[in-house]
Amino acid sequence: MFTRTSAKALTKSGLKHGLVGLIALTALQAHAEFQCSAKPQDDIVIKPQTVQVVGASGNLLISPNGDLTQNGKAVSLTAKQRQEAIDYQAALRRDLPWIDQGAKAHLEKARVAMDGVIVKQLGADSNVRNRLTTLDGQLKQQMNRIIEHRSDGLTFHHQAIDKVQQDGQHLVEQTMGGVMQDSMNEMGTRQVTSGGNPLQAMMSNLGGLQQAVQAEWKRQQSEFEGFGHSVCNRVTSLEEQRRELLADIK
Repeated sequence: MFTRTSAKALTKSGLKHGLVGLIALTALQAHAEFQCSAKPQDDIVIKPQTVQVVGASGNLLISPNGDLTQNGKAVSLTAKQRQEAIDYQAALRRDLPWIDQGAKAHLEKARVAMDGVIVKQLGADSNVRNRLTTLDGQLKQQMNRIIEHRSDGLTFHHQAIDKVQQDGQHLVEQTMGGVMQDSMNEMGTRQVTSGGNPLQAMMSNLGGLQQAVQAEWKRQQSEFEGFGHSVCNRVTSLEEQRRELLADIK
């Protein structure tokens, strides 16, 4: 027997699966179950004239030409060490913006795809679209807590990753309540005006919405996971460069 409770459960299982795909990106992962073994242990401050690495590494300050200070003291470098310093700061300047831009691009692609599903299933005037737009803006704000844009560059906050993942998940859960209610209200109103058995028709429409959301997620899943693996590879490479540089300047 179909009930309002079963309708909520059906909507939640389908829509939430797609929405969770969005929040995964805020923790620099492309899938909620994807985990990277490399765990950054430093904050990184990128400015035009310096790259600062602060945390497990102590306090490193590296210029584009390889000049290096460690904990406030200038370090005399061999040609090999200087080249390692140059390469490491250049990699940070390249990879952190790449991760930031890629995560936002994938989030936007997911938003557009989900919006298309909602328009097709619920109509262009559905309030669910407004809720997803609001969620998209909130998730982008969360992402800026990890890689913060400043007037003179970027700052990566490594300790923010886990907190952003938790807070982002909470945002998704909050949004789901409104999404479920709006979906049921809009479908219910539509069925009342069209006649027939409103509850049975609404359940059928909810099932169609669930299938559409899951199908869209499956279409994008491999690309999202591929981005997550690329992020992991770059983070792993950066950590290897950091450890090698530190070992050589001891």
